[in-house]
Amino acid sequence: MPPGITPYDGMTLPPNKTSGASNVHEARNVLGKRLRELRTAAGFSGRQLAELLSWPPSKVSKLENGRQTPTDDDIRDWTRATNSEREAKSLLASLHTLEVQHAEWQRILRTGLKPRQQEHIEWDQKTRLFRAFEATVIPGLLQTAEYARARFAEGIRRLKLPNDINEAVAARVQRQDILYRPDKRFHFVLTEAALRFRLCPTEVMLGQLDRLVSCSQLTNVRLGIIGFETQYATSPWHGFWMNDNERVLVETFSAALDLRQPQEIELYGNAFEQLAAVASYGRSARAIINRVIDDLAPALPEDGD
Repeated sequence: MPPGITPYDGMTLPPNKTSGASNVHEARNVLGKRLRELRTAAGFSGRQLAELLSWPPSKVSKLENGRQTPTDDDIRDWTRATNSEREAKSLLASLHTLEVQHAEWQRILRTGLKPRQQEHIEWDQKTRLFRAFEATVIPGLLQTAEYARARFAEGIRRLKLPNDINEAVAARVQRQDILYRPDKRFHFVLTEAALRFRLCPTEVMLGQLDRLVSCSQLTNVRLGIIGFETQYATSPWHGFWMNDNERVLVETFSAALDLRQPQEIELYGNAFEQLAAVASYGRSARAIINRVIDDLAPALPEDGD
């Protein structure tokens, strides 16, 4: 996914039949099957329906086989053409549930980056325990403005988004005020790789690492670092965020997965506990961060160079 797009940066999901990606695919297939049933009941071939709606023939096939997500207008046009408008309400409800679970970046970011930052405010307000695992990037709530700018810039380049980077950075930094609220608790677990990946200039990364040291000493923040030498019990497949026990947010290159089924939340909760169990905390975590700082510092140019 394009790092920096939301406060919760992640990486691509691995193939896994228990993942939210599988559930999204299944939901899209179910919706497509229902659309096919309405078409066949109306006596139309796929080509006939496409001609009636002035669509390319491939669109009907893609929608029915779950390879494309329909829009609200697609649903309305389909039910109108097949004389099944009574089904529109339930189909739209299924579509909107799918959209919540699987939100494609090109659609949700078409107006820019800042609105996406603001969408998280509601969850910020009601969440009491934030749990986050990141394998490749620094979590958004812990990012410096300069590191956030680098992440947003990559997203803008990748997806050719409207450039509201200054507003997006300001919104992210403003959201970080939540770290200082005594009624909130935060548990972050990062891999050492996330501290070392060169995703920004060296001087920016050094400033970011210094901020991690400071954040690790906040009373309501627990920061764990999994060093390279650590034996994992659970593979660090991808990053994810948990809001209490209400939802899991996972990001891929193309979309955000918003998972709310109890079995999914339990699965990710267990994975987080196993990752957190092998992480280092307190002085040990800061020792890993400082080791990375010492390794990076010589890469800075000398004054006057």
